[in-house]
Amino acid sequence: MLVLRSALTRALASRTLAPQVCSSFATGPRQYDGTFYEFRTYYLKPSKMNEFLENFKKNAHLRTAHSELVGYWSVEFGGRINKVFHIWKYDNFAHRTEVRKALAKDKEWQEQFLIPNLALIDKQESEITYLVPWCKIEKPPKEGVYELATFQMKPGGPALWGDAFKRAVHAHVNLGYTKLVGVFHTEYGALNRGTVSALRRAAGRHKSHEDPRVVAAVRESVNYLVSQQNMLLIPTSFSPLK
Repeated sequence: MLVLRSALTRALASRTLAPQVCSSFATGPRQYDGTFYEFRTYYLKPSKMNEFLENFKKNAHLRTAHSELVGYWSVEFGGRINKVFHIWKYDNFAHRTEVRKALAKDKEWQEQFLIPNLALIDKQESEITYLVPWCKIEKPPKEGVYELATFQMKPGGPALWGDAFKRAVHAHVNLGYTKLVGVFHTEYGALNRGTVSALRRAAGRHKSHEDPRVVAAVRESVNYLVSQQNMLLIPTSFSPLK
């Protein structure tokens, strides 16, 4: 009850003082690092997947006029299908608040895309994430399919498992087994979770499993691992990351 009230009070204060809010919703060192990434997942009605994507393609410019789209993908394998996954970049929480207000007032966006397409969506999910300090978003040198790998770690945060996780990721990347796009840590959503976005290389994965350097790094990291899952993502024609 106390925690819920505290969060509600903070949220109401944010709405009232939106222009002054920077990263007050962030915790720890992140409160001084405003830039964050919102992961949005839309579960679509099976018969409406193509219609939804075509409609967004026609109207994407209306949405990207308000904030930066990092990437937009359809889910090919991994969990429920007929699903799209997209990443949006914001300078801070005040920026996101202003964008949401502007979109609500944007009649062209509302009338041409949002209202007509709401009926095509079954469910929406949102997560707020930060890039880990030792990574930046890298644009792949060529087009390809993407793997989004999610690692649910033990409670304690990066202070507990961050170094081991970093060594496991770098072991794959530095030895050329995968092309890293970004590594993110969840601030709002499922906590103690690291998400890795990379170009998919099936051959590299098989080889990495036989490399003792990778095996050693992963063996250390799995001591903190609770579960993991992945999705194979296909970039849309209008996605900045292809």
